[in-house]
Amino acid sequence: MKSFILNRLAQYIFVLFSTSIVIFFLVRLGPTDPVSVILGGKQSTPETVANIRNQFGLNKPLVTQYVDWITNMLHGNFGLSYEYRQPVSVLLSQRLPTTVGIVLLSTLIAVIVAIPAGVYTASHQHNISATITSIVELLLVACPPFLTGILMIWYFSAQMPGYTFTGSYNGWGQYFQRLFPPALAMAFSMIALIARMMERGMIEQLQSDYSTVIQAKGATRRQLIWSHCFRNAIIPVITILGMQIGILMVGSALVETVFSLPGVGTLLIDGVIAGDYGVVQAVTLLLVFIFMTISTLLDLLYGVIDPRIREGKGITA
Repeated sequence: MKSFILNRLAQYIFVLFSTSIVIFFLVRLGPTDPVSVILGGKQSTPETVANIRNQFGLNKPLVTQYVDWITNMLHGNFGLSYEYRQPVSVLLSQRLPTTVGIVLLSTLIAVIVAIPAGVYTASHQHNISATITSIVELLLVACPPFLTGILMIWYFSAQMPGYTFTGSYNGWGQYFQRLFPPALAMAFSMIALIARMMERGMIEQLQSDYSTVIQAKGATRRQLIWSHCFRNAIIPVITILGMQIGILMVGSALVETVFSLPGVGTLLIDGVIAGDYGVVQAVTLLLVFIFMTISTLLDLLYGVIDPRIREGKGITA
C-alpha cells in the first residue's frame, strides 16, 4: 500500500512539473510582447523598455525566468498581472468564488437529477417514461453548455424580463441568482453522462447472478435495487463525477463568457487575448493542479477500496 501511494504521488508531481514547463514555454511562443502589455500600447523610449524588462525580469534567460516563476509559485506568489497591475493571487481570490460556485452548484444539480433518473430507467427498461427519459438524456449530451447558456438567455429574456442573470453581483442573493442559470447550463450535459453511466451500471447489477440469488431469498424489488445493486453501480459513477468536477473547472470559461460573469475562466481568456503572461501561466497551472489533484485522490481512494488496483492487477469482470 505504501509503495502504491508513493508511486501515485510521484506520478502526480512529475505531471505537474512537466505541465508547468510546457505552460511556461508555450505562453512565450505567442506574438504579444509583455512590455507592450505593461505599457498599455503607449510609445516609449528604448531606455524605458530596457528598464521595464529589467524590473520584471524579462531580460533574464528563459530557464532563469522559469526557475524564478516556479519558485515563487511554491511560496504562494502567483506573480503579477501585466494588464491589471495587480498580484494574480488577488485576481484569483476575486474570481474563484464565481467559478467554484458554478461548478459545485452544477454538480449538485446533476447528482440530484441524474442518479435517480439512471436508477429509474434501468429498473423500468420497457416503460414508456423510461424511454422518454433516455431520449432526453441523448438530447442533453448533444447540447454543449455554451449553446445551452445562449438558449437560456434567450428564453429568460423573453419569458422573465425582470430576472437579472448576467454580469457582476453584490451579496449572497445576487450571487446565487447569477450562478444558477450557468450552473444549470453546465449541469445538463453532466446529467446525461452520469445518468447513462448509472443506468448501465444498474442494468449490469440487476442482470447479474447474485441479484437472482437475492431475489430467490425473498428480497423485494426495492431492497434489491437500493440495498444491493445501487451500492455496486454507484462506484464507477463516483469516478466519473470526480473527473467531471475537474473538467468543469477547466471548461467553465465559455459559460462564464456567455453570462458575463467574473470567473477564473474569463480571467484566463482575457489574459490570453492580452498576452498577460502572469495570468495565463498561473490560471492554467491552477486548473491543471485542481484536475490532477482530484484524479490522484480518486486513484488513492480506489487503491484503498480495491486491493487489485494497488497491486496493479486492475479490475476484471
